[in-house]
Amino acid sequence: MAGEQLQVLSALDLAKTQWYHFTAIVIAGMGFFTDAYDLFSISLVTKLLGRIYYHVDGAPKPGTLPPNVSAAVNGVALCGTLAGQLFFGWLGDKMGRKSVYGMTLILMVVCSLASGLSFGDEPKAVIATLCFFRFWLGFGIGGDYPLSATIMSEYANKKTRGAFIAAVFAMQGFGILAGGVVSLIVSAAFDHRFKGPSYQDDPVGSTVKQADYIWRIILMFGAIPAALTYYWRMKMPETARYTALVAKDAKKAATDMSKVLQVEIEAEETKVEKLAMKSANSFGLFSREFARRHGLHLLGTTTTWFLLDIAFYSQNLFQKDIFSAIGWIPKAETMSATREVYRISRAQTLIALCSTVPGYWFTVFFIDYMGRFAIQLMGFFFMTVFMFALAIPYHHWTLKPNRIGFVVMYSFTFFFANFGPNATTFVVPAEIFPARLRSTCHGISAAAGKAGAIIGAFGFLYAAQSQDKTKTDAGYPTGIGVKNSLIVLGVVNFLGMLFTFLVPEPKGKSLEELTGENEDSPELDMQPPTNRTVPV
Repeated sequence: MAGEQLQVLSALDLAKTQWYHFTAIVIAGMGFFTDAYDLFSISLVTKLLGRIYYHVDGAPKPGTLPPNVSAAVNGVALCGTLAGQLFFGWLGDKMGRKSVYGMTLILMVVCSLASGLSFGDEPKAVIATLCFFRFWLGFGIGGDYPLSATIMSEYANKKTRGAFIAAVFAMQGFGILAGGVVSLIVSAAFDHRFKGPSYQDDPVGSTVKQADYIWRIILMFGAIPAALTYYWRMKMPETARYTALVAKDAKKAATDMSKVLQVEIEAEETKVEKLAMKSANSFGLFSREFARRHGLHLLGTTTTWFLLDIAFYSQNLFQKDIFSAIGWIPKAETMSATREVYRISRAQTLIALCSTVPGYWFTVFFIDYMGRFAIQLMGFFFMTVFMFALAIPYHHWTLKPNRIGFVVMYSFTFFFANFGPNATTFVVPAEIFPARLRSTCHGISAAAGKAGAIIGAFGFLYAAQSQDKTKTDAGYPTGIGVKNSLIVLGVVNFLGMLFTFLVPEPKGKSLEELTGENEDSPELDMQPPTNRTVPV
């Protein structure tokens, strides 16, 4: 049976949408803007890195990154992100959301800037430096996932909580778009100022010396939006749910939220002490009680995010390869290095503008009407449909008259990823777990997603290679081809649809109602309450 809610938490649940909600969305969202910019901008410059550092004299095609180097450059930030999600997710429950929030941002700013630097000009030195700093950049980015989601869910009212959390995540769309736009501007400027011939006309001259600055500028630009929000992150008070339910400081929670909501709130110290003694508020992550109450929920959030990211990241990171395969981007040997960056950036910007960004904001507008479950199920369903529609008649789409149709269908898969599971898998783990484990469980769910992203990023590099040995990229073994890769991704999306049935619907309920933290339990745990996240 549900007990009486703390006044400070009721005030947050019932608060009308106010200025502080939008401030929180922007502050948390700029972290995601930077996250998306940094993670996806690397896909814009990998072909340029191959031309600059792996040129082979006399080769009929421009230099490309060897398979192991390409896998490292594309995947190392994802590995860092996975580690950061687990570590900072746990730390956010241990030390508090605000205390850890600044650390992740500093790491992101420093490592974004350092990604554009090199210890030496030899290929090994450049790639080693890039991979080192991108791992730690990913580590900082990883922390932003559980912390931003948890902070926004704990600040929001219950009526529009889904839209607020989704709006934070939707800044990813603008980050991807900004990556494309910055790359367009930088590559167009360099192409205009230092115009080079095509590779087939002059293999060496097609990569002008100044092209080495392009990838550095694009990667370093990611530090700017993160740096701009540092001051405001540090000004945010700790969330009332952490302060009251985890730190057990009713007075501070009431004082902080009185300032934020501009209303008088009673401290209710006795009620906080009584809540702390309830058995529902003391079980740990590895306890039987957690497995009974939330085990299937955690399985649902981890598997759906894992399956989604296999498809989502393999599509995003390798858009340029798919566009090249169908002829939407001209053959590399017919362009200069700067022109190739421009064409890849233009393709990604169009996809982001037409499908990625609108998809995110459709979720924001409809999530509190349709619910998380319906949007996620619908998204996985349409991703499956469009993936098979691309894969089965794949030869049809490669014919010149049908290429625009391919791009339209491909855009729809992105639209329904973002108006679907890409947003909801981020939102739901921030709502359905207890406050003392919320950041940890979100971090575990997000880390499962990044494990899927790593499989997508590394696996697709090899899987998408042609079955004809003469048509594979240099250094790669034969794969199953783009067609069969798309079929595999369609099956993955279908499995995501099935696992969605393990995830509960949090729409319209308070966080404590979902987690049972204010239940009246007949059993009282008379042991002194502990702030440990995971029992020893």
